Amino acid sequence: MTRRVTFPFERRSSPLFGTVYQPRAVAGFWSRKASNWMALVCLVDTGADYTLLPRVYAAELGINVAREGRVFDARGIGGSERVVLLPRWPMKLGSWTRRIPVGFINRDDLPPILGRQACLETFKLTLFQHRTTFSLR
Repeated sequence: MTRRVTFPFERRSSPLFGTVYQPRAVAGFWSRKASNWMALVCLVDTGADYTLLPRVYAAELGINVAREGRVFDARGIGGSERVVLLPRWPMKLGSWTRRIPVGFINRDDLPPILGRQACLETFKLTLFQHRTTFSLR
C-alpha cells in the first residue's frame, strides 16, 4: 500500500508576481465509458468544499449529468455558477481510492479542482518547497 504520494507544483506565469507555483496532483476518475481510470491533472484547492470538474469531462467519464446529478447554484470568488453534483464518484490517488462528491460546471476555462469533502480531508496534506505530498499519517 502506498505510504505517500508526492507531486511537484506547476510553475505558471503571473501578471502580478511574475511566477507562481500551483499545487497540482494527478488523480484518476473512474470512466464508465472506458472501463478504466482517467487521469486528470488537478489543482489541489484546500479552499474548495468539493471536487469540481469542467463539464466536458462528464462525457469522457460516461456520465449523463442531466439524468444523474443534482443541480444547484454554487457561490465562490467568481460569483455564482450552476453545478451538477454527483454525490459518490470513484476517484484514485496513488493506490488509494475514494468515493467522493464531484461537481461538474458548465465551463471549460477552469482546471479540474480537488476539494476537501471526502477527498483532501481524508489525507495528511503537506504543501512544502513546491511539492504536494499526500499521506495517511
